[in-house]
Amino acid sequence: MEVVILCGGKGTRLREETEYRPKPMVPIGDRPILWHIMRIYAHYGCHEFVLCLGYKGEMIKDYFLKYRQAVSDFTVRLGADSKPVYHDAHLEEDWTVTLANTGAETMTGCRVKRIQKYIRGDTFMLTYGDGVGNVDIAKLAAFHQSHGRIATLTGVRPAGRFGELVTDRNRVTEFNEKPQTAAGQINGGFFVFSRRLFEFLDDDPDLILEREPLRRLAAAGELMCYAHEGFWQPMDTFREFELLNELWRKGQAPWKVW
Repeated sequence: MEVVILCGGKGTRLREETEYRPKPMVPIGDRPILWHIMRIYAHYGCHEFVLCLGYKGEMIKDYFLKYRQAVSDFTVRLGADSKPVYHDAHLEEDWTVTLANTGAETMTGCRVKRIQKYIRGDTFMLTYGDGVGNVDIAKLAAFHQSHGRIATLTGVRPAGRFGELVTDRNRVTEFNEKPQTAAGQINGGFFVFSRRLFEFLDDDPDLILEREPLRRLAAAGELMCYAHEGFWQPMDTFREFELLNELWRKGQAPWKVW
């Protein structure tokens, strides 16, 4: 099952870091937050990734093109046509990463529509490239398979400033993106979708996944909520950047499930 990660936003609230690099490349410790997200999924056996690139996407491409050199010891002969001899294996050798340009200014719904050709199966996962959590991906996938509807999102309970959910026995009856005041669960990403989602999307660059498409799915009874009561934290501000790095530095990172 492919894991789609939205990596194209500008991250304007984290301007201290995103002026120089895309938000998914902002580091926690010595690795970008994107790597941490991918490691969460890989722990549960998900090794196929599709990255939706936009703002400064060339930096993410360069990171993966040079990944082996960055994480391995190697020997190189300084002669013509010489190739490095690598001495170390690394835990990411079985990952497959597709890097797809989805537009510099494109909104989330259109980004997902533009990677449709890379989704081979009937089901895929999707998350944001700027948030981590100790979500049990295996249980999330099993929940999605159990109800048979088009979409599952993960509901979390931090301070309300994202997309508020109104639920009835895990079915989302209303989806309100970033209300003025929020109570209860909010949208934490970590989605699972049937490929029928693409019927609700189009190639309009202004199409925002969290607005019309998810609202239509909720109204049709096709959007379910997997309740996550554990740790979840986005990196939207410099304070949150510092928090995540402090947890990692102290060896107290709840999302480190691997």
